[in-house]
Amino acid sequence: MQPVVPALKILQRFSAFTRENGQGFLVSFVVAAAAQFLSEHYGAPAMLMALLLGIAFNFLGEDGACKAGVAFTSRTVLRLGVALMGARISLDLMVGLGFDLIALVVVGVIVTIFFGLLGARLLNRGWRFGLLTGGSVAICGASAAMAISAVLPKNEQSERNLIFTVLSVTVLSTIAMIVYPILCELFAFSPEVAGVFLGGTIHDVAQVVGAGFSVSDQTGEVATLVKLIRVATLAPVVLVISVLVRRSATAQESDETRPPILPLFVIGFLIFAAMNSVGLIAASIVNAMSSLSRWALLVSIAAVSIKTSLKRIFDVGSQAIILIIAETIFIGAFVLLGVLLL
Repeated sequence: MQPVVPALKILQRFSAFTRENGQGFLVSFVVAAAAQFLSEHYGAPAMLMALLLGIAFNFLGEDGACKAGVAFTSRTVLRLGVALMGARISLDLMVGLGFDLIALVVVGVIVTIFFGLLGARLLNRGWRFGLLTGGSVAICGASAAMAISAVLPKNEQSERNLIFTVLSVTVLSTIAMIVYPILCELFAFSPEVAGVFLGGTIHDVAQVVGAGFSVSDQTGEVATLVKLIRVATLAPVVLVISVLVRRSATAQESDETRPPILPLFVIGFLIFAAMNSVGLIAASIVNAMSSLSRWALLVSIAAVSIKTSLKRIFDVGSQAIILIIAETIFIGAFVLLGVLLL
């Protein structure tokens, strides 16, 4: 009879956890499902729809039965989604691009992040905002913004800045998805060059795929591959930020209150990437993990937007808009120049 006691305790804890967080998670999931429906039927970006719908339900995240579950979803489900992104990475595919192009993409990520920090300083914005916007523009849009936000020290503007960044990169990605293929035609780029340009400059993965395959199948394949190289830099960037944040923590903070040196979701990202690179994950499972990752990120951004009021987003100021547009132009010009030189 003894094994029954631990089982009952586990069941009781699970029941208590479900009562506390279940309603908030379900609300976030319903918002995400509605956003996905609108995306599939009307062509609007799912992330953008989740943001707008979530903000409309802000009252649920302020107080009441949903508050705890919304907070859990915005934090834990987000980390799960980022970890599962690692299953998309395969080193074998990336090596085929060649060292020069890989170096161009990686350097583009690094200099864009530093450009964000410099721009934030010139515009009197905090370093957190510079890292958040620079990293999201440099790496993979909304997904990178949420991953970087998870390891940055929190203040009263953290959630507002995250929602603003996700909203901005989603809108800018959608514009780029339309405009950049026209530029490829204007400059008469070859399919390979067009793919590198599109994959190296557009923020979100979905928009890269849309823009690339709108030019040609070959361009779409190259663009997706280049984008995955940028996604692969997410774990190292988050790791570096986490280490620097931990080092800058005040002496009064104990080891328990400081952020971990290597967050668990980054470890998960690296493990899944390594497993996929050596062929330990079947293609069908990779597809399932990628789909689950997209859903987890969509549900988590719905939860974050439920916690954020529209008024707070407007308080971000025109300097923030100038900064994120400047970062977008910067990475576009950098990659375009690099492609032409190579």
